[in-house]
Amino acid sequence: MGKGATPEGTKRYAERVGATTAQGHFREQQELQMSSIGLGTYLGHWDEHTDRAYQDAIKRAFQLGCNVIDSAINYRFQRSERVIGAALKQAISAGTVSRDEVVIATKGGFFPFDGEPPHDARAWVTENVLNRGLARAEDIAGGGHCMTPAYLDDQLSRSLANLGVDTIDIYYVHNPETQLEFVSGEEFVRRIRSTFEFLERAASEGRIQFYGTATWNGYRQEPGSRGYLSLGTLESIAKEIGGDGHRFRVIQLPHNLAMPEALTLGNQEVEGETLSTLMACNRLGITVMCSASILQAKLTAGLPEFVSQALSGLTTDAQRAIQFVRSTPGVTTALVGMSKRSHVEENLATARVSPVSMETFFSMFSSGEE
Repeated sequence: MGKGATPEGTKRYAERVGATTAQGHFREQQELQMSSIGLGTYLGHWDEHTDRAYQDAIKRAFQLGCNVIDSAINYRFQRSERVIGAALKQAISAGTVSRDEVVIATKGGFFPFDGEPPHDARAWVTENVLNRGLARAEDIAGGGHCMTPAYLDDQLSRSLANLGVDTIDIYYVHNPETQLEFVSGEEFVRRIRSTFEFLERAASEGRIQFYGTATWNGYRQEPGSRGYLSLGTLESIAKEIGGDGHRFRVIQLPHNLAMPEALTLGNQEVEGETLSTLMACNRLGITVMCSASILQAKLTAGLPEFVSQALSGLTTDAQRAIQFVRSTPGVTTALVGMSKRSHVEENLATARVSPVSMETFFSMFSSGEE
């Protein structure tokens, strides 16, 4: 199904849907045109009804100006990746998109099971991981997380098959900070180095374009906290392995009205300077994708009046919450879980409004302090 997103393909897509989206909706990152709103596939039951709803939602998103689709192999027990693959195939057949126009991202690290929860999770891990030599028991953190090269090699192959693509555009190590709850910082560095060595090889082989880390807490904590991730350290490891042309080029972390640490917390040291994660990524040439844009629907009602005033031109709090994220300086894409066509249509209406100016954006912070 083609070799992945390309500069020419994503530009073609942006130009084609440009008449129905506002200026600033597409952002060029890693030479690709990426939509400022992306579709996430985390939530939902593991049944055929949800599969069909996601499939319909993804195809509608392509029509409305969304070309960034995010998943993980463990989301809905591999079902989310599979419905993305089915929707992409159908959209290509219908002429809605071409493979080179769409940025597909997924993650590996947590045990995915297959289609539904297993009757015996421990037996599943023994049969599918330990007995196959993909990891040792001591490589598994918390009973459910693993990032050995052999395991991720297996998971990447499964994701490629699930998605029905030859190349995954962004492949994340999923919540690597999980390992830090069980191993020392030194051991973590050793493990992440082996992981990055594998991912650089996978990129050289054309199985992925870029890799990164998709995190929950790792980039939102103070240095020294258990689970804290140093972006500078990770980038330097990637550079040692791949040189200046390394492919560690994308991170994902939560960012929203209730969790603004990516912007407000100075916790990353780059070249002797303490910066926020967003500023550090800008300095290092790393693209930022933001999860939890509407915090699993918790930010879809009851936002303060000063937020509504600043984020004008929109009709729902869900749209305003998305607008906050996509207007944050340094953010490329606000990821939103959308398993229904109606949610896609409501949320992608935000793409018809330009992001707010930096002055307007920062006025919300002073207004909120009053």
